[in-house]
Amino acid sequence: MALKLQSHIERVLWDQHQISRRVSELASQISADFGGAANSDSPPPPPVLVGVATGAFLFLADLVRNIDLPISVDFVRADSYGSGTISAEAPKLSLDLKVDVKGKHVILVEDIVDTGSTLSSLIAHLESKGASSVSVCAFLDKPTRRKVHFQPLGQGKFYKGFECPDYFVVGYGMDFAELYRNLPYVGVLKPEYYK
Repeated sequence: MALKLQSHIERVLWDQHQISRRVSELASQISADFGGAANSDSPPPPPVLVGVATGAFLFLADLVRNIDLPISVDFVRADSYGSGTISAEAPKLSLDLKVDVKGKHVILVEDIVDTGSTLSSLIAHLESKGASSVSVCAFLDKPTRRKVHFQPLGQGKFYKGFECPDYFVVGYGMDFAELYRNLPYVGVLKPEYYK
């Protein structure tokens, strides 16, 4: 019996076209912000984009394909939700970087910024590894859920795709209990599927 994912979605918040357009805009902004230094006599090392696995994998893939700069890419895994719907206060790092970020500009690519706990922990972790700056590029921002007010490191910036209302959303890489990541849009999951 085939699982009809669309029937589990209460409503679509952002469709494929809206997502594609916004990701292109973010990539253009990052290219402009980090590309100007490439014209100097001693350009800084290329930025390192660090995707927060697993939720950011589609966003990261689309974003890097649209950035017109030499870049490095790596992943970290910070477990903050488990199989629930509430973000943990103290996420744990279960996969660390392979790329050396010492003296480099890092752009942390996140699917959704909720409480801010995960980002705050990851920014501190990257600072401890010697990153010269840490920017955050979040596909979704949920400021109403913020408990920890993080700060980008050094000259870092906060890039955000969309401001998300306080719903439990899935799709475009985001999941509930490892399901729904493959939806090509972002939608509100019907409560009967997660309660």
